[in-house]
Amino acid sequence: MAIRNFRDLEIWKLGKKIVTGIYQLTGEYPKSEAYGLVSQMRRAAVSIPSNIAEGFNRYHNKEYRQFLYIALGSCAELETQLEISSDLKLIKDESKDEMIQKIGHETGMLRNLIKKL
Repeated sequence: MAIRNFRDLEIWKLGKKIVTGIYQLTGEYPKSEAYGLVSQMRRAAVSIPSNIAEGFNRYHNKEYRQFLYIALGSCAELETQLEISSDLKLIKDESKDEMIQKIGHETGMLRNLIKKL
C-alpha cells in the first residue's frame, strides 16, 4: 500500500492509540491533578502523533527527522509521567505497564524511521 499522507502511517496510528489511552487513564485522576500531571500527560501524548504528522508534511527529510526527534522526546516525557503517576498511586502498575509497552513500541518505530531518513 502506498503511503499518501500521514494517516497511512502505522506509527501515526499507534500514536493516536496512545493519546486515547492516556485520555482514558487520566480521566480517572483526582480533580486536583487537572492542571498538573493530567495536563502534562495529555499534552505529551498529543505531541507524539502531531509531530509525526507535521514532520511528514515537511519538504525535507532533515526537517521530518527533527519532528520525529520531538515525538521521541514526548515518548520519554510520557513514560516518566506514567512512572510518577504510579509512584503517587494514581494508577495501577498494570495500567502503567500496558501504556509503557505501547510507548516502547512507538519509540522503536520512531528510531527505525529516523534511521531510514
